[in-house]
Amino acid sequence: MRVMAQMAMVMNLDKCIGCHTCSVTCKQAWTNRTGVEYVWFNNVETRPGQGYPRRYEDQETWRGGWELNSRNRLVLKGGGRLRKLLTIFSNPRLPALDDYYEPWTYDYETLTSAPLQEHTPVARPTSLISGKDTRITWSANWDDDLGGSIDHGDKDVLLKNLSEKIRFEFEQTFMFYLPRICEHCLNPSCAASCPSGAIYKREEDGIVLVDQDRCRGWRMCVTGCPYKKVYFNHRTGKAEKCTFCFPRVEVGLPTVCSETCVGRLRYIGLVLYDADRVLAAASTPEATGLYEAQRSVLLDPADPQVVREAERAGIPRDWIDAAQRSPVHALINRYKVALPLHPEYRTLPMVWYIPPLSPVADALRATGHDAEDRHNLFAAVDALRIPVDYLAQLFTAGDPAPVKAVLGRLAAMRAYMRDINLGRNPDDTIPEAVGMNGEQLHDMYRLLALAKYDERYVIPPAHAEQAHALEESVTECALDYEGGPGMGGSGPFGESSGGPAPVAVENFRALHERQTSDAPTTPAGRTGRVNLLNWDGKGQPAGLFPPSATDDESEPRP
Repeated sequence: MRVMAQMAMVMNLDKCIGCHTCSVTCKQAWTNRTGVEYVWFNNVETRPGQGYPRRYEDQETWRGGWELNSRNRLVLKGGGRLRKLLTIFSNPRLPALDDYYEPWTYDYETLTSAPLQEHTPVARPTSLISGKDTRITWSANWDDDLGGSIDHGDKDVLLKNLSEKIRFEFEQTFMFYLPRICEHCLNPSCAASCPSGAIYKREEDGIVLVDQDRCRGWRMCVTGCPYKKVYFNHRTGKAEKCTFCFPRVEVGLPTVCSETCVGRLRYIGLVLYDADRVLAAASTPEATGLYEAQRSVLLDPADPQVVREAERAGIPRDWIDAAQRSPVHALINRYKVALPLHPEYRTLPMVWYIPPLSPVADALRATGHDAEDRHNLFAAVDALRIPVDYLAQLFTAGDPAPVKAVLGRLAAMRAYMRDINLGRNPDDTIPEAVGMNGEQLHDMYRLLALAKYDERYVIPPAHAEQAHALEESVTECALDYEGGPGMGGSGPFGESSGGPAPVAVENFRALHERQTSDAPTTPAGRTGRVNLLNWDGKGQPAGLFPPSATDDESEPRP
């Protein structure tokens, strides 16, 4: 047993309202720069829909992720080193800008400078790439609320397996929202695809990052990522991706997308896993067995043997305590209601989802039946095959049994807690029907519906003695060992060139003070300026508004 720690996230899709607040705040914090106008580290897709980039799930085209060869060995779907060498200067497996969308702004100058005239002037859309007038035909959320589904809804990759069962009429079927970030996989195919070794998985917390010094812009990582969450900055010539907001996580704060989520649907926590089981789990012969195989990789942090091995591996005690309190571990392994996104890609993703019960409940309510009654709900989960089969295509490689089990637990929780909230005696046969007891259902309800900030985000801060390793472990990979499926050693291009990433241990302390202090921190001599990206949201920092005669600029506003 080789115990390692991994930061992970669970999203409750029943609580997502599709407001895109997470996407906008992430955009402002991480990709509000030249060259990444088209990039959304976090995006929210309406399902069914094509997604972003368009049809990213079509791995027959994009060749992302892993597959088993004829000898049942795990290999990259996009090919090994020889194929990369042959296509190093012309990679044919890349999404074009049209698959993402051409970013645009509007010609607001026309509105402000147009002379007085009979007709109101128009601010035409202007491309952020070429600066010329453009026509808007696609965007990162073009499928929002099933918009345009009549024209292109049948292009959803997952619907091809359901086409014989349904008539394509979105208005009479279902929809839900799917927020997506980088999966920070246990077996990242992006890292294994990089010829320069620029993408690495941090040993301390499992976050997958790109070393900008080592990156040579080969873009093999874009092809290798099956979720298409690695992007290319055409101005800098470097790859970029979601960083899991590691500067915030290192000081015990949640990611920006989680912090600003209106629906409070995200949970962040630490999980412990056995690195020695990763290869075997990713090599599971049947795709439908990958969900249980990945669950088996995750260890019970309360097991005394796991605790001993974790301490022997150098994992700090407070991290082990955090893993024992982790909401992510509880939702995945204790209550078994969270599922991985596309386990058939064999990357072992670490952003999991609680599938939505709402499509089933809404369809049931539309028939005039009580959508909270357990008999109706349980029967509807079995009868409404369209949403269940579609969810199985997303989360369990097409196997509907785990999805039905999860929806059954969610339905049982809803029916059981309604009796309690209405003052009726709870029916103990409800939790028994889904293999749980009343106390477990109540605890699950509290976590999913009532959990406070510190219960949803159990993030142990990084230790100061690890700061040097966190900055410089660019050649380390949790899966780069003999026989492992990680980067597999040095690549043929560029890894040895470029210097190491600069170490700045003092940044750890500076960030901690800024993010956890009771008042905003501003540089000395610059009290009239404020950087909103560094503002922690407490009060109104000096410099945000012009001072009045009664204001003291040295103090934050209440």
